[in-house]
Amino acid sequence: MNRDAVQTPLIEARDVTRILPGAVPVTLVADVDLAIGRGEFVAITGPSGSGKSSLLYLLGLLDTPTAGEVFYEGRPVSDRSAEERAAIRLAGIGFVFQFHFLLEEFSALGNVMIPMRRLARLRRAEMEARAKEILASLGLAKHMHKRPDQLSGGQRQRVAVARALANDPPLILADEPTGSLDTHASEQVFETLARVVEDEDRTVVIVTHDLDLAARTQRRVQIVDARIVADERLGG
Repeated sequence: MNRDAVQTPLIEARDVTRILPGAVPVTLVADVDLAIGRGEFVAITGPSGSGKSSLLYLLGLLDTPTAGEVFYEGRPVSDRSAEERAAIRLAGIGFVFQFHFLLEEFSALGNVMIPMRRLARLRRAEMEARAKEILASLGLAKHMHKRPDQLSGGQRQRVAVARALANDPPLILADEPTGSLDTHASEQVFETLARVVEDEDRTVVIVTHDLDLAARTQRRVQIVDARIVADERLGG
């Protein structure tokens, strides 16, 4: 992992503010500057309602800043069309959420193939082979033909991680991926994400309330009242 990767950011927010309009406007993110490089494992922490997930959605191009700019691979996102932004999300960013959002009618294998089908870069046999390889690498080789309701919570969430990896994105964004899991399953999912960084040099940004898990990442960004109040390098 490149500890100096932040010098050449993969994803960056510059003076980003997000205000939810309404009779009483709500500031979700305020004046945020954050640069994250390739191969980093970053935890975003803070109290409930502080703006953690809002910032993650801005970094993931799921939301648009009210002010400021988000850059992906050094290029501003605001000058790109909706189709270009969607293409970045599909090919360049993998998402993992607190709830797995797997499609119940598909097997684990079928769920992992969905993003590849949308991207349409591979033939079906190639998609299936890649999905099997990813699932096997996450310890799910014996479970790939099971439907989500036949898997444990930790297994479902690891399938969600596999789906996020399907199109080989350099960036994985995870919003409370262990929030609904017990201690053992949480550890499995966290170790899976850590391995993605360590073995594949991907960037993983995880929003979490679990300070013990956050302390095991490389870098912790703390948000309070929509603003970054601390950004520290750790020993992870």
